[in-house]
Amino acid sequence: MFKKPPLSLKGRALRYLSMREHSRVELARKLTPYVQEGDDLEEVLNFLERAKYLSNQRFSESLANRRQSRFGNQRIMAELHAHDLSTDDIAEVKERLQETEIERATEVLHKKFPTAPQDHEAKAKQMKFLMQRGFSSRAVQQAMRAERDVDFSDE
Repeated sequence: MFKKPPLSLKGRALRYLSMREHSRVELARKLTPYVQEGDDLEEVLNFLERAKYLSNQRFSESLANRRQSRFGNQRIMAELHAHDLSTDDIAEVKERLQETEIERATEVLHKKFPTAPQDHEAKAKQMKFLMQRGFSSRAVQQAMRAERDVDFSDE
C-alpha cells in the first residue's frame, strides 16, 4: 500500500492558511508540535510573511468579519488581543466596528428576541444576553429602544 510522505512544516503551514487566515502566533502554536530536528519554525513564518501568505492585518480583518454578525466590539477586540497583534492592526478594525456596533447589537437582539420584553426580568435577560456577547452598554441601550417589528432577514 502506498503511504503518503509526511508534510513539511511549510506545506502544513500553507495547508492551514489555505483553509482560513491565521495570525502569526496562532500558526506558530499549531505548527510547534510538528517541528522536527533541522526545522526552523521562525524561518518558515518569516518566509510566509515575506511571500504575503501570512498577514496579521488580513487575519484581524477576517476575524472581525467572521465574528461581527454575532459578537460585540469588546469580545472581538479581546480575541484580537489574545493573538498578540500590533496596535495598528487592532485600531483599524476597532474603528470600523464602532461604526456599526449599534446596528449589529439591534440585529442580534431582534434575531434572538423578536418581541419586546414584557417585564423587568425579561428586559434584564435580554440586556445580559447582549452584554455577554461583548456589546457596549451604549449599544445595548440603543438596541433595547429600537422597534421590534423591523425585519432583518432580507439583509
